[in-house]
Amino acid sequence: MKKLTLILPLALILCFIIGCQDKEAMAELEEFRAQAEVEEQNKAIFRQFTEELNKGNLEFGREICAPEFAYYEPSGATEPKSLEETIEAFKMHLQVFPDLHIEIQELVAKGDKLIARSSITGTHTGEGLGIPATGNKIKLSAIEIWQMKNGKGLVAWSDSDILGLMMQLGMELKPKEGEK
Repeated sequence: MKKLTLILPLALILCFIIGCQDKEAMAELEEFRAQAEVEEQNKAIFRQFTEELNKGNLEFGREICAPEFAYYEPSGATEPKSLEETIEAFKMHLQVFPDLHIEIQELVAKGDKLIARSSITGTHTGEGLGIPATGNKIKLSAIEIWQMKNGKGLVAWSDSDILGLMMQLGMELKPKEGEK
């Protein structure tokens, strides 16, 4: 009987410990699932955004970006572009490259951040940045990092191969001549 009185409390304590661990594990698993769902939702939003940009639908940006959206291009810029400035800049890009097309090469989401590596193609048929239309086909790479909140773009940082773009448009890189 003494053994039973010792074993019974130990068994109850063991069951309680296992039960608590199970609840903690389930809560952790649910949190992980919820985060994975948010990350997949953010990736889907970014894919749809890219599809809409490829169609020339710039207004979609207003739907998927927060009103206080800040766009840093290049990523080290000290002053971000607002959502309106970003839309206007993209309108200019479409005037210079009417067939502009963005293809996502890689898309990774972690927490509230999303990282996209893309290739951009187009034909230079419009004048822009003081460069007359060349008719040249261009291809460049870009990397963007977005911070999302509640399914909306909050901040984005972008870097693309602008030097490669300028070279494809026929620009030359020359060293500055020294003063004599």
